[in-house]
Amino acid sequence: MKKILLTTGIVLTTAFTFGQGCSDAGICSIGHGFQSTDKELKNTIEVASIFGAGESDVTYFSPYVSYSRKINDKIALSVKVTFSSANGDFGTRAAFGDAFLIGNYSFAANNNKQWSALLGWKLPFTSSNLKINEHSLPLIYQSSLGTFDLFLGTNYKYNKLDFNVAVQIPVFNNNKNSYFKEYAGTNDFPSTNLFERKPDALFRATYTVNTKNQKFTFKPNVLFIYHLGEDSFENIYGKRENIIGSDGLTINGNLISTYKLSKQKSIELSIAAPFVIRDIRPDGLTRSFVLGLQYNYSF
Repeated sequence: MKKILLTTGIVLTTAFTFGQGCSDAGICSIGHGFQSTDKELKNTIEVASIFGAGESDVTYFSPYVSYSRKINDKIALSVKVTFSSANGDFGTRAAFGDAFLIGNYSFAANNNKQWSALLGWKLPFTSSNLKINEHSLPLIYQSSLGTFDLFLGTNYKYNKLDFNVAVQIPVFNNNKNSYFKEYAGTNDFPSTNLFERKPDALFRATYTVNTKNQKFTFKPNVLFIYHLGEDSFENIYGKRENIIGSDGLTINGNLISTYKLSKQKSIELSIAAPFVIRDIRPDGLTRSFVLGLQYNYSF
């Protein structure tokens, strides 16, 4: 228990110390709905809210709902719908974000070892050009990046350890953002007119700790996210321009704590922070902290 409390304290301290928080375009949480190990419960509904604070005092409230279904011992499907509200000096803008459709295939377990594979899509509800009083907004205020993304991933589980590898590839770009910092009266956010985003690759290592009464589960984990190239936008002269420093590595620390209310119900608290960040994140995913609360119901 002392080790659990120490780990919790370290992660909480880190989350409120670093200047930027853990957020992503979807790749970090795509496999969450397939983590249930109870074979009798085939369906899981998750209702969650995420609160965060970003650059230039922008605050976020981002609820989502998801449904997962075990088709059989090997195949499971999940769908998730997100919503986001951003508030800052530009005003407040809220809208539905993305829908995630994910499939998971689990291979037969062998001596506490198991592989699984994941395939999915992210479908945007907006073209990332939401406005306030007809004024264009940077991506930090947008509820979606406006891209149709493909997810490919695999998971290796060994006893209490989990290792995930995944890629998120923008296949079709419907981003119609029209924000220029030259016309905004502030240099807080980079220009993202007709923004084009590069793929992401993720590696995650997770260690699971259960208390003796099996009521509490703690999952400290570390995520390495590499942005595979520099994002770009169309400048005021109509020419495409790379955003220098938008590629590279982000390393995030995360702690997920779950309390089991009953066989069917549980609540989950998560908090995250970065240890290494990219030079610039024009996609608007920068956070000073991220705190999530989730309710799970299985049947």
